[in-house]
Amino acid sequence: MKYALVTGGSRGIGRAVSIRLAAMGIPVIINYQSNGKAAAGTLEAITSSGGSASLMQFDVSSKEQVESALGQWEQAHPDDYIAYLVNNAGIGRDNVMFMMSDEQWHDVLDVSLNGFFYVTRYLLPKMMMRKHGGRIVNMSSLSGLKGLAGQTNYCAAKSAIIGATRALAQETAGRNVTVNAVAPGFIESDMTKDLPVEELTKMIPMKRFGKPEEVAALVGFLCSDESAYITGQTISINGGMF
Repeated sequence: MKYALVTGGSRGIGRAVSIRLAAMGIPVIINYQSNGKAAAGTLEAITSSGGSASLMQFDVSSKEQVESALGQWEQAHPDDYIAYLVNNAGIGRDNVMFMMSDEQWHDVLDVSLNGFFYVTRYLLPKMMMRKHGGRIVNMSSLSGLKGLAGQTNYCAAKSAIIGATRALAQETAGRNVTVNAVAPGFIESDMTKDLPVEELTKMIPMKRFGKPEEVAALVGFLCSDESAYITGQTISINGGMF
């Protein structure tokens, strides 16, 4: 059986993606680091609708935790594999660069960039060995394309994800593993709840923030058979911002 793993899958975009993939009939592993209550809520939302899901707690920025959690899962599922990986986990530690601490810089890159590396590197050989291959979707951001003041750390991490996506797609294309990135703009979530919505909405041609479910629909398509010839791409979903 082919499973999906959504890192940072308990809230916001990750929650919506987990629900969407489960609705497509894919058993979903919801990764979370510390918010067990939110993760349980996402699990309940899926199972109450007839979907299949489970929880997996680990910190994506810790190689040891990643390998331990995924290794235990593989031992318990010897005939199954994780064919769909959504690298969604990310955090924001905004500050102007001349005031940015070492911790603010490293925390953001550790989760968004190193987390992508540790999880993907571990799961990739299993995907490439299987006849049906796999789908990898990496969560970038408008910040990674445009750059935003006060987010040098976040922009660096999300830009790096785009470059890594392009390179990895070339490494895996011959093994039927596609690798794409999604670059959301301003989306209604915990990460944007404290932003000046009215002011920012004026910058968006569609005059509204996006919904997590709209991002999840795109991720769902990139994980489907219909997207089999799409790889190495970064798709923006931002209401028309350039």
